[in-house]
Amino acid sequence: MLLRDPLESQGYEVAEAEDGQGTLQQVAKCPPDVVLLDVMMPRMDGFEVCRRLKSDARTAAIPILMVTALCERKERMVGIAAGANDFLNKPVDLLDLRLRVRNAVYTRQLFERLRKEQENAEGLLLNLLPEAIAKRMKQGEVNIAEHHADVTVLQADLVGFTALCSHVGPEQIVDLLNEIFSAFDETVERRGLEKIKTIGDAYMVAGGLSVPRADHAEAMAGLALELRGEVERFNREYRTSLSIRIGMSTGPVVAGVIGRKRFSYDLWGDTVNLACRLESLGEPGSITASNSTQERLKDKFRFHRTRTVDIRGQGAVTVHELGQRI
Repeated sequence: MLLRDPLESQGYEVAEAEDGQGTLQQVAKCPPDVVLLDVMMPRMDGFEVCRRLKSDARTAAIPILMVTALCERKERMVGIAAGANDFLNKPVDLLDLRLRVRNAVYTRQLFERLRKEQENAEGLLLNLLPEAIAKRMKQGEVNIAEHHADVTVLQADLVGFTALCSHVGPEQIVDLLNEIFSAFDETVERRGLEKIKTIGDAYMVAGGLSVPRADHAEAMAGLALELRGEVERFNREYRTSLSIRIGMSTGPVVAGVIGRKRFSYDLWGDTVNLACRLESLGEPGSITASNSTQERLKDKFRFHRTRTVDIRGQGAVTVHELGQRI
């Protein structure tokens, strides 16, 4: 096709192929913004090349303009069925060429912009919700509420952060909290657990929830020790004196998505309430586990300072402080 010169004069970069197979190889090597296909090509005609490009997810969005001397409706229907986006008739009118290529490029740019916006939206959804829940919402589920019979919940709170807020500016406060929680997020993801939410300087995680796993209590205990280590690292680096209190409980929970415009994935039930209560009852630097959690871990971790505490709505509860792995 003698189309290179008029297209390059408009600022387009043009790559050419001699036949259908060469076209497929060229597109695979360097995907273009637009493909102009001559219907009559050796060994593989333009219709077949078009079908193959449109059947490949990597190239399906590239606009294809069929260049043909065939004027009958039947041939155009074959091209449309193959996935062609537009047609150019031979002999090619140069103004027609420029306008159709310009429109095709614009269509491609719009598609890429929309694709990037979709990726950003999906990334935001994954920041708000566990991956498995986000996938279900993308598939159209709206009212997501489930009962999980066996989950370990961890509630952590930064001790001393509120006092720190009165001595430093708001931007520094946000930066410091973001650094701590970003480190927490990386640790949670690496251990295959699920961050549920942050409220102020409190941080909640669950294990065995949307992705069931038999070792969720053990994984959570390892996480608790690592979170405490992250706070100690932070104190050394920034010369602060923060500490962390952690409560853990194992048992049934109800989990679900609430909200229509601002989604929130949350947990409810006695297991959650107990984890939160144990956190608040602990001393700075302590990791307090419920009896149900300790029963899962007693052969793998050391425990000390076993005691009975009164929990509103649950009565007397036996709790234990988590030590190091055996």
